Amino acid sequence: MQWSGPAGSAGDRHWRGSARLAVSCALAFGVVSVLVDWDAGSLTPLRTLLWLTLSAAVCAVLLPPRVSAGPGWLAVRTPWRRRVIHTDALAAVRQYDGVSSHLVLRDVHGHRLELDPRMLAANPLLWHELDTGVRRSLEHGTLRLGADVMARLGDHIDHEAVQAVLRASGLS
Repeated sequence: MQWSGPAGSAGDRHWRGSARLAVSCALAFGVVSVLVDWDAGSLTPLRTLLWLTLSAAVCAVLLPPRVSAGPGWLAVRTPWRRRVIHTDALAAVRQYDGVSSHLVLRDVHGHRLELDPRMLAANPLLWHELDTGVRRSLEHGTLRLGADVMARLGDHIDHEAVQAVLRASGLS
């Protein structure tokens, strides 16, 4: 069964596998916890509820955000909330490097969202939607901060794509 978002939308093509891994890890944690507690002879209904609750928390923490995009918008959905920005009305783009590199995008309406730039490199359709929105923001004059960040990110993504094609063709 395919996820059907709004017409003309693109989504993270690796999300299902990552979500499946998160659920599997949480399920394994819950089963092992209950089995160890049962083997120790200390399993009670209250402790079983505790282990199930902790397993649900592990799943919620490990579940990756679901990113989707369409003409003029980009959305990031987590288990707790959904954030949407207008990519054709971006005001600022910042990239923070370090242990967990992430992009922070703000639009002129005051909406803000964060996402991992590696996810954009792994999903060309999402990158295309964001890049198209950035170009429209530049045309409209709303993007005042971060055009250089997006240009560097675009060059990096293009370089990775070229390297992948060369590796696949055996030329590299």
